[in-house]
Amino acid sequence: MQLGFWHIVSIVATLAAIMVLGVLSGRRVKNAADFNTGGKSAGALLVAGTITGTMIGGSSTIGTAEGAFTHGFSAWWFTLGSAIGCLLLAYIYAKPIRQSDCMTIQEIISMEYGQKARLVTSVLTGIGIVLNIVAQILAANALLGSMFGFSPLVCSVLSVVIMACYGMFGGIKGSGLLGLVKLSLLYLATVICGVLAYVMQGGFDAFAAVLPSEEYFNIFSRGVGTDLGLGLNVALGIVSTQTYIQAVMIGKSNQAAKRGCLLAAALAPPVGFFSLLVGMYMRANFPDMAAAEAFPGFILQFLPAPLAGVSLATLLIAVVGTGSGMALGFGTIISSDIYQQFINTEADGKKLLTVSRVIILVSLAASAAFTLGNAGSAILGWGSMSMGLRAAVLLAPMTTALFWPGRIRAGAAILSSALGVTAMLLANLLPLPFDTLFVGMLAGILVLVIDFCRR
Repeated sequence: MQLGFWHIVSIVATLAAIMVLGVLSGRRVKNAADFNTGGKSAGALLVAGTITGTMIGGSSTIGTAEGAFTHGFSAWWFTLGSAIGCLLLAYIYAKPIRQSDCMTIQEIISMEYGQKARLVTSVLTGIGIVLNIVAQILAANALLGSMFGFSPLVCSVLSVVIMACYGMFGGIKGSGLLGLVKLSLLYLATVICGVLAYVMQGGFDAFAAVLPSEEYFNIFSRGVGTDLGLGLNVALGIVSTQTYIQAVMIGKSNQAAKRGCLLAAALAPPVGFFSLLVGMYMRANFPDMAAAEAFPGFILQFLPAPLAGVSLATLLIAVVGTGSGMALGFGTIISSDIYQQFINTEADGKKLLTVSRVIILVSLAASAAFTLGNAGSAILGWGSMSMGLRAAVLLAPMTTALFWPGRIRAGAAILSSALGVTAMLLANLLPLPFDTLFVGMLAGILVLVIDFCRR
C-alpha cells in the first residue's frame, strides 16, 4: 500500500484547491460578526453545508470503518445519532435559538442565569470541544500515517496546518462553502468504496460466511444500552455544540435554518453505511491490519491511483473540516463568552476576530500535542466522549433557559452543569451496560427538578 506518482499529484492538487478556497473565503471577513455568523444571510443549502462540514468528519468515515472492522453494524450509530441530532435542531431548537438572537449557547444561558453561569459552562464545554478535536487529529494521523508512513508528530503538525487554513480565515460562512465542496467529494469517495466493497465481497451473504453474524450484523451487538446510548449521546451532543448553533444562526430565515438541518439529517446516515461496508470488508479479508487504517488501506489497495488520491485527500478534508469546525466554535466561545465578558469588555469586532483566530490555532496545537500520548486510542471513543461532555454541561440549562425562563434559579443551573459532567466522568469508572451520558444527564436534570419543586 504505497503511494505512486499519480496518488501524490491528485492528493496535492485536491488539498491545495481546498486550502486556497479556505484562505480566499477570508477576504470578505472584516470583523467578528462576519466570522461568527456570516451576516445571517445563508440559505438552506449553506446551512446544511456548515453543519455537515463539521458533523461528517473523521468519526463518521475513518472512525466508523474502524468501528465496523471491530464490531460491524453497531458502528453505524454515530452517523444515525448525528441525523437524530439534526432533527432535534430542526423541529425543536432552531426557532427559539434564532429568536434569542444570541451568538453562543453560553450567551443563551447567561441571559437567564447570569455571567457566572456563562463562565462555568464556557470552561467546562471547552474541555469537550478539545476532545473532539483530538478525535479528528487521531483520524488524520491514521490517514497520513497510512499514506506517507510519517511519524505521529509529523502527522499532527500537518493536520494542524491544514485545519488552520480550512477554518481560521473564512469563519462560519467559509466553513459552509467548503463544507459543500467537501460533502460532494466525500459522497463520491464513500459511495464508490462502499459499493466496491459490497460487490467484491459478493453481498451480505458472503460477509456473513466470514464474519460472525450475531456480532457483525447486529446493530445492538454491544448491547442496547451501549449502542443506542452512543446514538443518543451523539444526537444530544449535536444540539449542545456551538458550531451547529452558529450554523442555525447564519440562516436568512427560520425556514432556511430548519430546511438546512433537515437536509443535513438526510445526508449523514449514507456516509456511515458505506464506510462500515469498507470496514467489514477489510476485516473479512485483512483481519490483521490496524483497524484505524481500514478505510485508507482499502482506497490504496483497490482504487485507481488518480481516484485513490482524490479519495484520500477527501477523507483528510473530512477530518480537517470537523476539526477546524470544532476549533471555530471553541474560538467563538472563548472570544465572546470569556475574553469580551471578563478580560476586555471594550474589545471591538476586529480585536475579537484576532482573538478568535489565535484561540483556534492554540486549540489545534494543544489537541495535537495531546494525541501524541494517545496514538492508539479509538477514534469513535473520543468523539463520543466529547459529545457526551458537551450535552451534560449545556443541554439541560440551555433547554430551561429557552423554554421555561424564570423557573430555575441561577445557582441550580450552574450546579446542574457541574454535577452533570462530574457524574458522567465518574460513571466511566464503572462497568455500566449503557452510555455514561445518561448518568450525567440524570444528575443534572434532578438538580433542576428539585429546584423547580422548591420554588
